[in-house]
Amino acid sequence: LPLLLLALGLAAAAKSPYQQVLQHSRLRGRQHGPNVCAVQKLIGTNRKYFTNCKQWYQRKICGKSTVISYECCPGYEKVPGEKGCPAALPLSNIYETLGVVGSATTQLYSDRSNLRPEIEGPGSFTIFAPSNEAWASLSAETLDSLVSNVNIELLNALRYHMVDKRVLTDDLKHGTTLSSMYQNLPIQIHHYPNGIVTVNCARLLKADHHATNGVVHVIDKVIATTTNTIQQIIETEDSLETLRTAVAASDLSSLLESEGQYTLLAPTNEAFEKIPRETLNRILGDPEALRDLLNHHILKSAMCAEAIIAGLTMETLEGATLDVGCSGEELTLNGKPIIANKDVLATNGVVHFVNELLIPDSAKTVFELAQESEVSKSTDLFRQAGLSSHLTGSERVTLLAPVNNVFKDGLPVIDSNMRNLLLNHIVKDQLSSKYLYHGQKLQTLGDKELRVFVYRNNLCIENACIAAHDKRGRFGTLFSVDKMLTPPSGSVMDVLKADHRFSTLVAAIQSAGLTENLNRPGTFTVFAPTNEAFQAMPQGELNKLLGNAKELANILKFHVADEILVSGAVTALVRLKSMQGDKLEVSMKNNVIHINKEPVAESDIMATNGVIYAVNSVLQPQASRPQERGDEPADPALEIFKQASALSKVSQRNPRLAPVYSRILARMKENSGGF
Repeated sequence: LPLLLLALGLAAAAKSPYQQVLQHSRLRGRQHGPNVCAVQKLIGTNRKYFTNCKQWYQRKICGKSTVISYECCPGYEKVPGEKGCPAALPLSNIYETLGVVGSATTQLYSDRSNLRPEIEGPGSFTIFAPSNEAWASLSAETLDSLVSNVNIELLNALRYHMVDKRVLTDDLKHGTTLSSMYQNLPIQIHHYPNGIVTVNCARLLKADHHATNGVVHVIDKVIATTTNTIQQIIETEDSLETLRTAVAASDLSSLLESEGQYTLLAPTNEAFEKIPRETLNRILGDPEALRDLLNHHILKSAMCAEAIIAGLTMETLEGATLDVGCSGEELTLNGKPIIANKDVLATNGVVHFVNELLIPDSAKTVFELAQESEVSKSTDLFRQAGLSSHLTGSERVTLLAPVNNVFKDGLPVIDSNMRNLLLNHIVKDQLSSKYLYHGQKLQTLGDKELRVFVYRNNLCIENACIAAHDKRGRFGTLFSVDKMLTPPSGSVMDVLKADHRFSTLVAAIQSAGLTENLNRPGTFTVFAPTNEAFQAMPQGELNKLLGNAKELANILKFHVADEILVSGAVTALVRLKSMQGDKLEVSMKNNVIHINKEPVAESDIMATNGVIYAVNSVLQPQASRPQERGDEPADPALEIFKQASALSKVSQRNPRLAPVYSRILARMKENSGGF
């Protein structure tokens, strides 16, 4: 039994996409009787589709609503008084079958052109028969030229729709060609994953109608012979003159003449004229950018318009992707209906004329990349600062551009400090985020060194984290970041000393003998209590803390972790081991960082050896044990404390902290032991 199930599974997997879609339609229609298929019909048209499960539930084709109808599956017919379609169509020759399957016009023209005896007689043929609507849609001029010379033009046209062997849908492999019965000229077959089969870009409507002398497939167009390659189409079309020049300059002619199955999205002269002359000249004068531009207009496989019934992503020869879709009768590229003429068939693919140029990122300057993305306000800032030349030339750089939301309250004023800060948003060399590693050092045009931090859910450069996939241009790369970057300006102790909010903390660190630790190279995260935090402590507790060097050092170490954690890395609860030994719990709530459930007053104050968070409370270890009172601070420690407090006029003026300083300074006269 397992072997049987495996064999059945392999058989099902071997079915062609068309057969899989047909099977799905059978399943949807089986409640209406045997051999009933459910089809989706575009409202207001006669266009019908067998669809897969996804389209069935979406009830849309090319964005337009459909209705479900039920009809006999190919090869079956109704019987009066019985449910469904229980009877197989009578097996007859190809000529008779044409009249039964909805191609009576093809049957009529077969009679007029004297093809009838051949398709009534013995043999094994396949005919791709245009539907009645397909013949009716031909221009009067084309139809007149065919029917006015039935023995030559019409006969040749019909024989081009024929193959001298039996070919079923499972034999119609994607990208293959069949030799027609007119001068063995090729017929191009494409069998797409969504189940659509095209014959010279005409959609197969009703397939696999068996006849005694072959098989009939009904298609939605009258197909014509093609003998030109894609390159020859470019050379003969007046509207592609600029493209012709560009192809010649890029040496792509040989590719577009070679065997294969490509889709060329051919930009017209009008498309080139829409591009600013400076941009166009830059690309045309740069062989690599020009080749990328043209390759971005070439898809790796032939894509006929009839095969596109929903949006899909396709890869170009340049390596990027395009969103190919449709809206009603129009094809769209990246959501825009810019295809002017579709399905111009070539021997090595298909050409769609487009009236807008598709410039890939790889042919753009960093400035152009930024202007077209969610960092467009940053480009205004760099332009106002006179830094555009770094972003528009051939200099290899990476731009760290804050997203527009950073400037929701307006752009900052450009002065010398802001210009220097912006220079530090431009990194020397063209980088790719996927090659960045934790601890990597980056040099900026402002001669600063920036650090890379790699976290589980984020990639950050100093305090700024990358907010979107990077865009790689011709010479530069764009990193969109979530905030203005703050380059480090000194060690942790340097930063604390320079900020009057931390004068009490600085004195405490010096008193506890931790200054050297926070000055040395390292990777610290410091949750720095402000003067306000110390002021908020009960007087007795504050006196006890500042008077006990051992306990003070223990508490201060609880505020320091030996790894750098910037705020952008905190998306869930993060636990850090403090230098005291206990865990610190860092979390994000309402876009505010919390440490041990206490809100942080300011985040991401960057130092060369760490990052500082300002907190308005002194943190206490959760499982702290009563500690023995240590000796009083030694004279050297008290000397440091004295110097720090003397420098901090703010702290001395504070009515809560002044008595504490006075008490400690008075004890300097006593002869105390060290800690």
